[in-house]
Amino acid sequence: MTLSANKFQLAVFGCNVSHGCTISTAAHGIEVSWDESLRLARKADQLGLEAFIPVCRWKGFGGPSEFNHRAFETFTWAAGLAQATRKLFVFSTTAVPSIHPLLAAKQAATVDHISAGRFGLNVVAGWNRDEVAMFGKTQLPHDERYEYADEWMQLINDLWTREGAFDFSGKYFDAPACYAEPKPVQTPRPVVMSAGVSPAGRRFAAQHADMNFILAPNLDVARDTVADLKHIAASEFNRQVDVWGNAAIFCRPTQAEADDYYHYVIDEVGDRVAAGNLLDTFTAESASQSDDPELREAYLRNMMAGYSGFPVVGTPETVADFLQNMSACGMAGTTLSWPDYDAGLEQLGSEILPILEARGMRSPAETIQSAGER
Repeated sequence: MTLSANKFQLAVFGCNVSHGCTISTAAHGIEVSWDESLRLARKADQLGLEAFIPVCRWKGFGGPSEFNHRAFETFTWAAGLAQATRKLFVFSTTAVPSIHPLLAAKQAATVDHISAGRFGLNVVAGWNRDEVAMFGKTQLPHDERYEYADEWMQLINDLWTREGAFDFSGKYFDAPACYAEPKPVQTPRPVVMSAGVSPAGRRFAAQHADMNFILAPNLDVARDTVADLKHIAASEFNRQVDVWGNAAIFCRPTQAEADDYYHYVIDEVGDRVAAGNLLDTFTAESASQSDDPELREAYLRNMMAGYSGFPVVGTPETVADFLQNMSACGMAGTTLSWPDYDAGLEQLGSEILPILEARGMRSPAETIQSAGER
């Protein structure tokens, strides 16, 4: 269920939350207006990018930037953008504690019809204790969250694929006489994405996801993670899973200009308070080494650059080189973010995509088929 035939696929990440993925008070960050979402989605569609993926966020992380305190709900956001685009896959991102699978299945099928088969669901087990509490629930222990998510996916898959009424009874969900029509346009179901890096998260992705989004400190670690996840999918579940990365782009005509831009966004106006709050929330229940001052500093800088994605700082040629190296690690694609999404997408189209096309990594936008055409 790959999104396109391109050798390396690209998605825009985080346009539905304030400041996007960059934890900084730098100008031109995401403001979260509907006109802005429409403009960026249509530009990504025009460029032939594969997907538009939101962040599931219910409250922000404070600091001078009030990072992510404004956020569009992702199913309704996806429905609106599906109507406004032609070929772009539009995703919803949902934390499973926040929604019953019966409702999620129905909403997903509806957006899949609106988009003529261009909907994707990014499933998050739920790592943010404060947000889980907003729904009157208690955060489950780490591995049990994936047990819950596993049962959630079993039910939603049944709702997408089984005809007629059926009973579902499990540890977490008891749903008698379930019924769901219409089925999604995509068969057997919409594209599913997850972001599992822990052993439990990798196994969940191997069993349920078509795309798994990973974070890694460097490409060597990423290569090993890709190989391990693909091995689990093939050996335990007889499946294939595409693995994606995350890149935060700081691109300028020269390396010196790019370095200066990165220094400004991160060192001069980066929001260390919000980044620290996010990092502490993210690592609260993991075996984190964030007490090591040097390691914590590295984590904070990557968090400020783009939600712990790979900071790619350099010229258009440098950015193209890094994306090609991601592909060489076995990644099928990457999500992209920028401190300024409008300028970033413009530069991607005019300066970076032509390099990738010349190298055989991508085809020109006008040759890419939509989901409905495939």
